[in-house]
Amino acid sequence: MSNLVNIVTANFFDVSFGRYAAVMVPVNLVSLAATLLVLWAHFRKDIPTTYNVHQLEAPNSAIRDPAVFRTAFPLLGLLLVAYFVTGPLGVPIAFVTGAAALVLMAVAGRWFTSGHGAVVDLPKVLREAPWQIVLFSIGMYLVVYGLGNAGLTDIAANVLRWLADRGTLVATVGTGFVVAVLASVMNNMPATLVGALAIDRVDVAPLTRELMVYANVVGNDLGPKFTPIGSLATLLWLHVLAGKGQRITWGQYMRVGLVLTPPVLLATLVALWVWLPVAP
Repeated sequence: MSNLVNIVTANFFDVSFGRYAAVMVPVNLVSLAATLLVLWAHFRKDIPTTYNVHQLEAPNSAIRDPAVFRTAFPLLGLLLVAYFVTGPLGVPIAFVTGAAALVLMAVAGRWFTSGHGAVVDLPKVLREAPWQIVLFSIGMYLVVYGLGNAGLTDIAANVLRWLADRGTLVATVGTGFVVAVLASVMNNMPATLVGALAIDRVDVAPLTRELMVYANVVGNDLGPKFTPIGSLATLLWLHVLAGKGQRITWGQYMRVGLVLTPPVLLATLVALWVWLPVAP
């Protein structure tokens, strides 16, 4: 539930919440460790050994609405439990997440007191949400479906079939990097759909197929870091930073992304190849 890529893939291939977690939690830990290591290696000369903590603002100054803050953490725990419980029942994940969002909105808007004491301006939040990014995503879907009808999915399936014929390691790493490059130029959501449709057309052994399914997830989660348009999360992040006066150009972003992403992606895919055959 942490990413639309994960949700779409799990739904498309009918992967249960428990199975997904059993495979991906250890793999994610490797990805996290690799990310920290690569970040430290790249920026170690720029990281100060000490800093003046007295220059920092009090931590609680970041909390605008204590009621929302106190509600959010128990709610996140309940969400996690709800995903495990409702998954086998076939309840759409959107219903579970939407219910939690409504609870937070009710607390933020003080709906139970007719709005008295509200700190967060909900209408303003909805108004200033980056809806243009949603429109961008819809436009990308239309483009990709058009390309799929023009033969893109068939080409992708042929590439994946060639990779699968060369063993599980090549299939895993190759699938991950292929979809990563695809995601970096067309956004990871459309690339996820192309990858899923292509995998579905490839007739391979069950283990190879499952490795390719998860490699599609890994590639579409990490690959978008090559370019700013690779994921909605990156576009949202850049949008928020720009609104706060901190602008990061495409050139700046890509100079860092092209250096940091490949080793993390490789380490994560190899970890997937090692772990999945023995995952419970």
